[in-house]
Amino acid sequence: MKRVTLAAVSLLALASALTACSGSEDTPASSPSAPKAKPVTPAQRLAKVMVTKDDLPGYNVSKPDAEYAFAKSSDEVTVDKPGCTPLVYAMNQLPLGEPQADLTRSAGAGYGKEITSITLASYEPAAKAESVLAGLAKAVSECGDGFTAKAGKNTSAYDSVTAEKGMTTGAVAFRSTMTFRGVTHTLHTEAVRHGDVLAVYFSVNGFAIADGIRPSDAKIPTNVVKAQNAKLG
Repeated sequence: MKRVTLAAVSLLALASALTACSGSEDTPASSPSAPKAKPVTPAQRLAKVMVTKDDLPGYNVSKPDAEYAFAKSSDEVTVDKPGCTPLVYAMNQLPLGEPQADLTRSAGAGYGKEITSITLASYEPAAKAESVLAGLAKAVSECGDGFTAKAGKNTSAYDSVTAEKGMTTGAVAFRSTMTFRGVTHTLHTEAVRHGDVLAVYFSVNGFAIADGIRPSDAKIPTNVVKAQNAKLG
C-alpha cells in the first residue's frame, strides 16, 4: 500500500548607459545582460516544500520502498467500481488526476506504529487541483459499501468507506476498512488543497496487518499534517 508547482519566472535586469561625446551624437554603450536564472520546475518546488526529518522530530521521513508498492503507476490499477478509483490512488501513494509533478514520502515514528504517507501533487492551472479534490469527495460519497482494486498480482478489498471530519478546513477525509486473515483494520486518508498543490495523507498500520492477530486503527498524526501544511503555506 504505497506510492511533485509554480514555475518561478526570473527577472532579466537590463543595464544601459549613455555616453556623451563632445561634438557628436550620443550613442548607447553596450552592457552585458545579467544571466538568466533557471525557472524552478514543478518537481523542484515540491521537493522544497516536502517535509523532512527536521520538520518532524522523532519521525523517520524517507522515500517509500517501491518493492512494497501496490502499483508502480495509475495505469496498472483496475477497480470493480470505476467511480472508486480516486480512493485507490489516494490510499496507495498514487497521484490523483494528471498533475505536473508528484512526490511521496513516508513518515513513521517507530516499529509497530502507523506509517503515514504524504503525497504532494501540483496542477496547472490551480483549478485542476480543486476539481481533483471534488472528484475524491464524490468517490467517498459513492463508495460506502466498499470495492476491490487490483494491480498485477496484488488485490486489495475494502469493506467500507466513511466520510469523516478532516483536520484542515476544506479537506476531504475518510476512513476505510479492510479485512485480512479475519481481522479488520481501519485506514485513514485526508486530502487538502493549497492553491495548485494537493496534499494527500494516508495512514496504515502495516505491522498489525502483517501480524494478522490484532485489529488496528491507524489515525493520521496531527503533527504530521500541521508540519506539512505549514510548509505549503
